[in-house]
Amino acid sequence: MLSTMIRAGGSVGRQLIRSAEVAPAGVRTISKSSEVNSDYMTMRDNNPTPKVSRDYQSKMQIRLKKVSRALSTLNCSVPEAATHTAVSKSESREFMAVFPDLVRDLTDYIKKYDEKVAAKWFARALQYNVPQGKKNRGLAAVLAYRMLAKSHELTPENIRRAHYLGWCIEMFQSVFLICDDVMDGSQTRRGQPCWYKVDDVKLTAVNDALMLDAAIFHVLKKQFGDEPYYNKLVEMFNEIKFITTVGQSLDLQSAKLDVTQYTMDLYKSIVSHKTAYYTFYLPVALAMHMTGFNDPEVFRQTKTILLEIGRFFQAQDDFLDCFGDPAVTGKIGTDIEEGKCTWLAVVCMQRASDEQKDIMKEFYGSSGELMFGGLMRCA
Repeated sequence: MLSTMIRAGGSVGRQLIRSAEVAPAGVRTISKSSEVNSDYMTMRDNNPTPKVSRDYQSKMQIRLKKVSRALSTLNCSVPEAATHTAVSKSESREFMAVFPDLVRDLTDYIKKYDEKVAAKWFARALQYNVPQGKKNRGLAAVLAYRMLAKSHELTPENIRRAHYLGWCIEMFQSVFLICDDVMDGSQTRRGQPCWYKVDDVKLTAVNDALMLDAAIFHVLKKQFGDEPYYNKLVEMFNEIKFITTVGQSLDLQSAKLDVTQYTMDLYKSIVSHKTAYYTFYLPVALAMHMTGFNDPEVFRQTKTILLEIGRFFQAQDDFLDCFGDPAVTGKIGTDIEEGKCTWLAVVCMQRASDEQKDIMKEFYGSSGELMFGGLMRCA
């Protein structure tokens, strides 16, 4: 998360965050709650031992053997996770094969209103923004449909419509990514310049995001308009859109707070609304509607599980914003400059010494050079 510290000061930034993360000697136990944060960790000292002088890496390795659930942030030797999708290459190719049809359907629809400029521009916006990522959200909808549908329902036509539904989710995500990049002032996304950073795009990107959003509902109507669950799909996209914008608002407003005001409750609220709903719950819930599920209790239980997974996912994403390689993640982290309420910031403040808290309060949310200067004075 603290990417500016790493880029500007190398090991200095890592030492600050890690020294805040390393708790006093003892064994860390995790409560029965599945929450992945220090609010649910308690300390017990089963076997007190005399202090022994060891180098930094040796101490961390010993602690990693003691903890019942080690955090990867404490282990410098943990290799980077491989980036890949959860489905087969053939499934990914089948999913991608539908994208040209999607582009053609949407540009044909736009041609009803403008045959040249708007259609050509929107095709470019689609191709630049929508298919470039790992497409895990869209593929999750297809995978969920395959798992939930009865065998006789897995017809080529239904699979094709599940692919269209998956692409609606990918467009949905692109709407938020385009707007988020503008609001955050980000430079890169998915290994290429953010859409608004392209020379002839600029703030036209905002209108393109609105067009993408409207396109989702055109696709839904064309592909599912005659289905009894059509209204459920529309309602779900509208509901999750509102929830996600609430999360974005929380995220932006939290950046105005002092870092000492960040709490795990605030963080979980931001994460759940901004990321977890549309990333994990939406794909599965849409597939459930498509396969005939209508019991509210089943949806409630599904949401509970998937939101928990979503919170873990975002904590991992916060870590990668700081420590991830931009060549692998496809983006340059900006959480530190923006003073974002992230998992690393919250846990750092929970575990930091008074001196470290003062440093965070003074420099968190500053530019790279300013923050680096403060850290060097403390070193």
